[in-house]
Amino acid sequence: MASIRRTLSPAAYHDRTYQNGIASTNSPLSVDSPSHKFFTSNAAKYSSPLASSAASFVSFNSIPLRRFFAAAFLQKRKGFRRSFYRCLIFFVVGFFLGMLLFGHVDNDVRNHDFSFEIKPPHVNVQLDDGDNRSIKHGVFALNSVSLGVDAQLNYVSRFDFVPRKQLIVITPTYNRALQAYFLNRLGQVLRLVQPPLLWIVVEMKAASMETADILRKTGVMYRHVVCERNSTTEKDRGVHQRNAALDHIERHRLDGIVYFADDDNVYSLELFESLREISRFGTWPVAMLAQSKNKAILEGPVCNRTQVIGWHTNEKSKRLRRFHVDMSGFAFNSTILWDPKRWKRRSLKPIRQLDTVKEGFQETTFIEQVVEDESQMEGVPPDCSRILNWHLHLDARGLVYPRGWLLQKNLDVILPVK
Repeated sequence: MASIRRTLSPAAYHDRTYQNGIASTNSPLSVDSPSHKFFTSNAAKYSSPLASSAASFVSFNSIPLRRFFAAAFLQKRKGFRRSFYRCLIFFVVGFFLGMLLFGHVDNDVRNHDFSFEIKPPHVNVQLDDGDNRSIKHGVFALNSVSLGVDAQLNYVSRFDFVPRKQLIVITPTYNRALQAYFLNRLGQVLRLVQPPLLWIVVEMKAASMETADILRKTGVMYRHVVCERNSTTEKDRGVHQRNAALDHIERHRLDGIVYFADDDNVYSLELFESLREISRFGTWPVAMLAQSKNKAILEGPVCNRTQVIGWHTNEKSKRLRRFHVDMSGFAFNSTILWDPKRWKRRSLKPIRQLDTVKEGFQETTFIEQVVEDESQMEGVPPDCSRILNWHLHLDARGLVYPRGWLLQKNLDVILPVK
């Protein structure tokens, strides 16, 4: 029996079903499905020249592309392969759309469109009437520019930063009627001296509250020191107080010019400024008021510029002292106390005032420990031609000292104001 072999036409080929059970004609992702027809019809309806060119470039009528898209959107394919095909399709479509839509770039770029010049911000510029202005080749030259700040203001510095030597002023004090007056007067003088200055005030046995209150109110940098030595006479009391201050300087290695300033003396500001010019030991003449208060006595060095060539003497000294100097008539460098190698001192014993000598000889015995002779002294000021301080005897011996420096009761007589 003869068999007849029938060949399938292209129309019949599209009606065949795939072996996996998905009909090509009924599949939503089929190329010939109604959704595809709707897509193609809408694309043709809203097509643009750009879209038509893209459609002509990518033809959906070819069989390999149909199989590719059908395999990409099949529901029962594996998730990884489906995601890969979708990303590949979106990438290709986006690439061609980007090239077609934004491929045209204006190459007409001029050099002046890109400038790397940093322009300063707008500033209010004011020109003085007297300033010279000149315009040359399109350039506007300004000799002076004012940025809203008055150039005529002169700012004066409040502090003077000139380095100065420190002054260490030692003042022994004790309980008496005019103690508050003397301390306040000396404190106001030291307040006017240019810093740095350290005021060491020494009291016997204990530090009184009244003295501490005066020191705080003066505004001077101070140290309140107590001497615990027993003193039997007024002469020994001053010696022990000064030695307590010297112990404090040596223990703490204070650097500066040491000066013994009793609270009952009168001092000038020029004296304290001259002390800073001393290198090792300086001295100057002192005017003293005699006990009879009817004449003044001059005691101190005779100078040729800064060189000491002699001494002023009086009948009280009787030419027995080596150095005719008052206690407030000399000053020295504090490093002599705690740095003997620097000054090549022969003796390493502490430099202190002696309470075993007679009254009036404490000054000369102390100076002999500091210097050897007049060659190591400096006259202050040059030629020793001015009196810079006075040694007075103004103690009021008959006054009663009130406790706490306050009156215990009010006045007995009260006068009404008319």
